[in-house]
Parts: sequence; structure tokens; C-alpha cells
Amino acid sequence: MHPGFRMRLGILPRDREYNRPIWVHCVSVGETISVKHLVEVLREDLPAKGFVISTVTTTGNKIAKSIAADKDYVTYLPLDLSFIVKKVIDRINPSLFIITETELWPNLIYYLSRKNIPLVVVNGRISNSSFKRYLRIKFLMVWLLNRINTFCVQTRQDADRLGALGVKQEKIKISGNMKFDIKVKDYTELKKDYTNYRMGFGLAAQDRVFIAASTHQGEEEIILSVYKQLLEEFENLKLLIAPRHPERAAHIERLIGKYNFRPQRISCLGSNALQQIQRPKHPTVFILDTLGQLMYFYTISDIVFVGGSLVKKGGHNILEPASLSKPILIGPNMFNFL
Repeated sequence: MHPGFRMRLGILPRDREYNRPIWVHCVSVGETISVKHLVEVLREDLPAKGFVISTVTTTGNKIAKSIAADKDYVTYLPLDLSFIVKKVIDRINPSLFIITETELWPNLIYYLSRKNIPLVVVNGRISNSSFKRYLRIKFLMVWLLNRINTFCVQTRQDADRLGALGVKQEKIKISGNMKFDIKVKDYTELKKDYTNYRMGFGLAAQDRVFIAASTHQGEEEIILSVYKQLLEEFENLKLLIAPRHPERAAHIERLIGKYNFRPQRISCLGSNALQQIQRPKHPTVFILDTLGQLMYFYTISDIVFVGGSLVKKGGHNILEPASLSKPILIGPNMFNFL
């Protein structure tokens, strides 16, 4: 059973007081990471406010817990059934509801509107496929979308598409992609410890680290095949795969074995994680199966591939390795980051 299924059914702690929090909803990992800075800024401006942070996926839930402060509450979004939504909204009674990107839950949106709870979409976007679907049911979309108070969208195209769907222009603001709001200064501090990180992971001066980050099914096979060829010319090249969803680690282990490499999860190692990354006959390929460590591995990398781009997922955030001045490889499918 999904670990948050009770929460999705609207079963909340009985003794908890929420005190009209700001509720921020993110579907999965990418959206949760993107709102971190927003939550920090809101926390500074409104120090008395607590936050409810909800997700749909377990990996997103783990990231949300790393963002939350002591007085915040991390949960799963209730199922979009009217009697469950009503129960949860009445219980938590948020002062503001923020949805990342464009997750449209009709019963949730309707009941928030009925309760006069302001609803804002941040980092909003309307993909090509969504726009085509929404146009077919425009008469319903006009009713639903105009119950949202404000849309902060990524691009002019997103704004135009909302307008074409009947959203009032005064509700639409073009605010850009929130994933550009990362704190670059924090990452430049990491660069100062580059040598220390490399030594701590047992890397020799001649070693080079290739990271395949945010990979999806279908991409690891390509990466492993390429890595096998590269080792013939670059014997000191080390590979670390950081899947988008760490729960896929077991599947990736099996793939690594098929290529005659030795799989090793980072979670099973100590501080000398990369010390055994290469053996004479069976080079070790590492799997980053933990959350919140990718930036540290980016620090010791020499080249980075960012996934979701060899398959039709639309790509993932290249700004983090770019902020560390790393060379970046991507595939052709970067439509989420044009």
C-alpha cells in the first residue's frame, strides 16, 4: 500500500493545530525542489505562518520533509473526491493555497473557491498535449480556470494559451521559470571544497567522474553502453548514475550487472564512496540512491549528463551543474526547459 494512502483518504492527525497555514502543493521531485526558494522567501516575509507541503509521490514527499520547518506539516494531496476534499480543507483551513506548475484538481479548486481561500498557480505552464486536450473541453475549462485567483506562468506562450482557454487577462502574470531562482552563491561555496571532496571520495588526480543525473528508464542502457566504449580509451573514467526516482535502484543494479560492471549503491558506503569505483576486471558503477546529495557529487564531477532528455520526458534542470561550471550533455527532448 502507498505509504501516504491514509493521508490521501483525508485521515489527518487528530491533535494537530494548523492555524491557517499556507498550503503549497507539488506533484513530484522537480516541482518540490523548485518551490524551496519560494517557501524560504515566504517564511522570511511571514515568520508567523506555518506551511503545509503536499505531494503525490513518495520521493517528492521526502524532498518536502527536507524543506519543512518544525511547525510545518508534510502530507499527501487528498484524493480529488468531493467528500474527502471538503473534510481536509475544512480541517486545515489554509489562508492561501499554492499549486506548482498546472495541476488541475476540479473538486479541490471548486471547494477552495467556494470557501474564498485564495488559490495561486506558480511556475505555471501549459504543454502542447495539455493545450490540445483543454481546447476540446474549453467550456468546462473556462469555468474551472477562472476559479483560480492568479496564474504566475513561465512564458508568454503559456500566458497566451491560458487566454485562449478563456482565463481573464488580469489573472495572468508572466514570472518566468522558478527553477532559475536557485541560490547560485550557495553553489559557488561548494566549489571551494572541490579538492577536499575529491580526496574524501578517494579520487586520484588522474581520475575523471562522469555523472548521469535524473535518468529515466531507457536512458541507463544508453549511458552504460557508451561508458563501456569510453573505458577503452579513458581507463580512469568513473561513472555514477543518479536516477530520477531512487526506488529504481534495484532495476539499475541488474542493468549494470548485464554490462559486466559491479553495481554499488552510495547508501551502502561510508565517506570513501568512490574509492572502489573501479576494479581491474569489473569496474564499479555507482548508483546514487539517496536524496539531497546530488549537488555534492556534481562538485566532484568532470562532465554531467542530465536525463529525461534521451526519452520523451522533456528534460530536467541543467542549472545546478551549470552553476558549478560543469560541462553538460543533454539529449534532444528538452521541451520542458526551452
